[in-house]
Amino acid sequence: MDFPSELKYTKEHEWVRVEADNIAVVGITNFAQGELGELVYVEIETVGETLDKDEVFGTVEAVKTTSDLFMPLSGKVSEFNPALNEDEGDNPTLVNDDPYGEGWIVKIEMSNLSELDDLMSAEEYGKLVAG
Repeated sequence: MDFPSELKYTKEHEWVRVEADNIAVVGITNFAQGELGELVYVEIETVGETLDKDEVFGTVEAVKTTSDLFMPLSGKVSEFNPALNEDEGDNPTLVNDDPYGEGWIVKIEMSNLSELDDLMSAEEYGKLVAG
């Protein structure tokens, strides 16, 4: 299983892509979506809220389970992917189909850039999921 090398990863199976300035895009890994199975709902009720690293920012619901989503970095949840949002696009299977692209979940305004150093590289994450 390949993991994009430009991303950073958490042990809870979230990925982070740093964009301009202090903005980061967050999603779940291909490994995570594969373990969960087909997603039927993504719930994010924290847009506009400032959360600490490791706090729950939402949930993903699959046919047989619901899983919490954890903030990989401290910051403000600034956007929920409109394609996943029930009020707009409502297509949670984008996370299954394209977890590193169109299936991103939220954008955050990072408040502590040094926390990026605590995240795993693609190689380190690959070792974690390989067991």
